[in-house]
Amino acid sequence: MSKFNKPVIVTTLIAIAAVSTVLITTQSHSENSSALSKTIDSSGNIVLPDVDFRKDWTALGSWAVAADEGTAGSKGIHMVYTQPATVDEYRKTGKFPDGAILVKELLGAETADMTTGTISRAGDVEGWFVMVKDSTGKFEKTNKLWGEGWGWAYFDADDRIKTTTTDYADECLTCHIPAKDNDWIYTEGYPVLK
Repeated sequence: MSKFNKPVIVTTLIAIAAVSTVLITTQSHSENSSALSKTIDSSGNIVLPDVDFRKDWTALGSWAVAADEGTAGSKGIHMVYTQPATVDEYRKTGKFPDGAILVKELLGAETADMTTGTISRAGDVEGWFVMVKDSTGKFEKTNKLWGEGWGWAYFDADDRIKTTTTDYADECLTCHIPAKDNDWIYTEGYPVLK
């Protein structure tokens, strides 16, 4: 007979699970903090994160932008990515944590007839939209890229460092008004969060 009884084993397993949860949570927070520190400077200026979104981050979902009327297929494909820790936190709380970075990669679309019908596939990168969660409003009074709990920026495909966005309220917010009650994010297009 073992010198350990069942209550000791169960207590030990619960303690191991608790320590593992703390380590995973700390690692997740650390991953978000690391990406955040490379994305925002001390004045709140935003740069495109220097990571391989397609390989290292989670793809939240994609959007097809319909071609002009009378034209088949799509004129653009938008792929949206975030850090894996952001997905974990969102699934637990239903909210984007501070430090969450969402990157929407804008791709041109190529439409063709295939055996399955007319299809549109992703083409060349045209630019990126970046949103960074900050519920504290740290930069809202000093930097016009920040407001409504987020930092907002757009980058052309040929410049990952300098955003062309100068004022989120004029250049970004109007597209997000229908998602205002959902923290400004169209989460219905992101099945990974469910």
